[in-house]
Amino acid sequence: MTTVVLKKKDNRYSGLLLTGHAGYADSGQDIVCSAISMLVINSINAMETLAGERMDVAADEREGRIAVSFPDAVNEKSQLILDTMVLGLKSVQEQYGKKYLKLKFEEV
Repeated sequence: MTTVVLKKKDNRYSGLLLTGHAGYADSGQDIVCSAISMLVINSINAMETLAGERMDVAADEREGRIAVSFPDAVNEKSQLILDTMVLGLKSVQEQYGKKYLKLKFEEV
C-alpha cells in the first residue's frame, strides 16, 4: 500500500510524505503505483518550474519514498497544484480502492 501524508499549517500545505508501493501488480506492471508516482512527481516539478516554489525534496525509488518540505508558506500557484494533485489521488483511490492508496491529512 502507498500512503500519502499531506501536512498543513494554517490551512496551507507545509509538506508531504509518500511511502510504500501500491501492490496492485508486479513491479513494472503496477498501474496504480505508476499513477500515484506520476501525480506526485509531476506536482513537484510543476511547483518548481511553474510556481517557483522553494522546497526540499528527498526521494528513494527503491523504498518507494518521497518527502517534500516547504521552508516557507507555499504560494497560491503551489497551493492550487497541490489541491489538484489531491484531487487526482482521490480519483485513483476511488477507482482502485483504499487498499492500494491511503491519504492522510495532518495539521502541524
